[in-house]
Amino acid sequence: MMNKPAGYVCSAVSDSHHTVYELLSPELQNLVQNAKRGNRLHTVGRLDCDTSGLLLFTTDGNFSHKLTAPESNITKTYIAELSQPGTQDYTTRAASGLLLPSEKKAPEQLAAPAELQPLNKALTLWHVTVTEGKFHEVRRIFRALGNEVINLKRISIGSYQLPETLASGQWQYIELLPA
Repeated sequence: MMNKPAGYVCSAVSDSHHTVYELLSPELQNLVQNAKRGNRLHTVGRLDCDTSGLLLFTTDGNFSHKLTAPESNITKTYIAELSQPGTQDYTTRAASGLLLPSEKKAPEQLAAPAELQPLNKALTLWHVTVTEGKFHEVRRIFRALGNEVINLKRISIGSYQLPETLASGQWQYIELLPA
């Protein structure tokens, strides 16, 4: 488990950014570079370069698939800070599913219902729970609602919670939990 800092990509190699693997110990980096296919350390899902928070690593492809496959309905929870105040109707609109705008390699597509709850009176900080994990899904949900995410942090995947004591850029070994 890692508390991924913004500015890092979830790729093993990048010409333009630091990778999350650079933050791991040499022993774990070896599992990325030199392990046989099927035993390589990889991220469970991805977070874009500008998103921080909970990132899981594993060598178990079945575990990774179970947590990321949309049909598993595993929740992914985020804290999103918006560029302008939202409105209370965001909660209702997202609960029925939204048409996500196209972005880069992702076409316009329908999102499964999402749970949005405001965290402050200014309506600029939101607790967001999704089950799909589409490309830039949380950012696109707020774009569909006419707003922009300026800061995004994942705080949980299923039963895995980001510990408040795990500093940005730090990682720790964890026990496998039921998803």
